[in-house]
Amino acid sequence: MTDTPENSDRLLKWGLGGALFAALCYFTPLLVVIVAGVGLSALTGWLDYALFPLLFFSLAVVAQALWLRAGKPGPAPKLWATGLAVALSILIILLEFRFAIRITIGVFAATALYAVLLNRAQKKGSLL
Repeated sequence: MTDTPENSDRLLKWGLGGALFAALCYFTPLLVVIVAGVGLSALTGWLDYALFPLLFFSLAVVAQALWLRAGKPGPAPKLWATGLAVALSILIILLEFRFAIRITIGVFAATALYAVLLNRAQKKGSLL
């Protein structure tokens, strides 16, 4: 994939769409109703194990897209954002989803802070 503004916009749209879908399905009964409606209600107990990694990996895609849109200041977030998404997914599963909302809000806040830092870096011409 080439690094054009159209690709970064597409990455941003898909990343935000995936994060919004995962958050909407986790924090509302939307997916439970859909899954039960098609006769797969036995899967509803396992939805948490898929939705949180989807949310974290979608936000990693958002971080990569923001980095591309900002003109690639500093190191690429692909490796550290993916590693962080894996670590947070494992952490939430190990904690048995006890602090899931707090961790999710923290991840959204960290992604927003990264966007602000990239925006400042783009204006100044360097990351820090």
